[in-house]
Amino acid sequence: MLSTLLSRIPRLKLSLPSLAIIVAVYFATVMNYPVIAKIFQLSQSVPHIWFPYTAPALLFFCFLIIFAILAIPYLFKPLIAFIVLTSASALYAAVNFHTLFDSAMMENVFETNASEASSYLSVTSVLYLLLFGVIPTLFIFWVKVVPQKSWARAVITRAALVLVGVAGILMIAATSYKDYASVGRNNKYLNKMITPAHLYYAVRYLDKTYFTPQLAYKPQGTDAKLLPTQNGKPTLMVVVLGETARAMNFAYNGYERDTNPYTKDLGLISFQHVSSCGTYTALSVPCMFSNLNRDNYNARRAQAQDNALNIIQHAGVDILWVDNDGGDKGVAKKLPYVAIDGKLRDQQCNGTTCFDAVMLNQAKQFIAKDNNSKLLVLHTIGSHGPTYWQRYPNQDGLFTPACNRADIEKCSDKEITNVYDNTLVYTDYVLAKVVDELKSYSDQYNVAMMYISDHGESLGEKGLYLHGTPYAIAPTEQTHVPWLMWLPNQYAQQKGLDTQCIGQEASRNQYSHDNLFHSLIGFYGVETSVKDNAMDVTQNCRLTVNS
Repeated sequence: MLSTLLSRIPRLKLSLPSLAIIVAVYFATVMNYPVIAKIFQLSQSVPHIWFPYTAPALLFFCFLIIFAILAIPYLFKPLIAFIVLTSASALYAAVNFHTLFDSAMMENVFETNASEASSYLSVTSVLYLLLFGVIPTLFIFWVKVVPQKSWARAVITRAALVLVGVAGILMIAATSYKDYASVGRNNKYLNKMITPAHLYYAVRYLDKTYFTPQLAYKPQGTDAKLLPTQNGKPTLMVVVLGETARAMNFAYNGYERDTNPYTKDLGLISFQHVSSCGTYTALSVPCMFSNLNRDNYNARRAQAQDNALNIIQHAGVDILWVDNDGGDKGVAKKLPYVAIDGKLRDQQCNGTTCFDAVMLNQAKQFIAKDNNSKLLVLHTIGSHGPTYWQRYPNQDGLFTPACNRADIEKCSDKEITNVYDNTLVYTDYVLAKVVDELKSYSDQYNVAMMYISDHGESLGEKGLYLHGTPYAIAPTEQTHVPWLMWLPNQYAQQKGLDTQCIGQEASRNQYSHDNLFHSLIGFYGVETSVKDNAMDVTQNCRLTVNS
């Protein structure tokens, strides 16, 4: 019935170049509304009042050249449909979260699993996909392309469109080049706002990841040895890897709310001035465990050499990585690894994700299996947004009203802050549970715990939400991360560490993820030639040297 009705509606007949012009107009105006609005905002410092009005025209001429070249019969429609649909999703992220789709963001996108991706689904995101993606795509396929009279005429027409585009760009350059140079020089991120830049960066990511030859693997730290302790007990340490936790919302760091109610009496040390390696998990996690600094970090190189965990394993330590956050990003590829099954449905899991406390079951099994020295990594889902309310049980929501929806831009600032702080309270609960478990083994082991987050989070400050902003322009909210240590007296004595000294250093010194590689090795009590003592945050607080 519907197909019969649709078949009776007369189809719009257009030549392929005409359709290319329409698509160019659509991308120059609707799809790139965020960058045009930004240029209007930045134009206040430009003397020529006409400058911002040239932006949609310049975009049109650029897109006219691109789509005229792509206007190939039988290929144009499916190609443009793909570009339009993906661009609709990019537009949603750009408008609502101020997301920039550069190489880093595309790496983040490709490293996101199905569970994480589903958390971004909301009424608003679906509407964006329908209005700006599906409906224009249906229009494109509804249009009946009328073949041009000859192959030569088609080529000439497309060439003419390209020439018009070039002429338009030159005309704007003649009148506004200085204005664009000035604004562009001071706001280099603008080109990353242009849709569909995400496709360009996606191709770059795929080429780098799948078509660039891998580097030869380079073992390091094979001379690692675990220094003996006076009491002869093995070492048991838990490293809790946080997700999207920002330091400024930790009570330990002066936050006015008690977001650390469960651990505040446990004597944890907070390193208060710590910056992250990146603003998204796929970069920060492998970077923080490597011996490469943020300034010289190279993902291919990091994946082709041993990290801090591998080196500690060289010292004869049993290691297990338990993951509740979409993967280890290559850090645990040479280590025992357990992933939490988020598809379960019970008190801890909702069929998509699980609360972080579920990892404690794997922790107990690992600790109890023998009496060797062990290091356990718990990779938490922590405060992963935008579905913050799914990170903790409803009854544990301390701050209300909370933003219990994925399209957080629809919530008030207070509701977003409340739901985010609730995730930190629950993380604190998990840390307290880890400490309780470690305490129960203190007769058998020298026990300790470390917590550090991969990056921070924006909650609407400066119009930004979530994370992943390019580091050069990323706000402090996304780069200032918490780093905690639980260092009981027995562990400190056996490892020759001055707890009070570490606390003083932690409160006044500036640190970063660059310190983690060397500090984790040193804190565990492993000696190796690849460890840089100057980068170990505990080095200045050593009382004795084990031999």
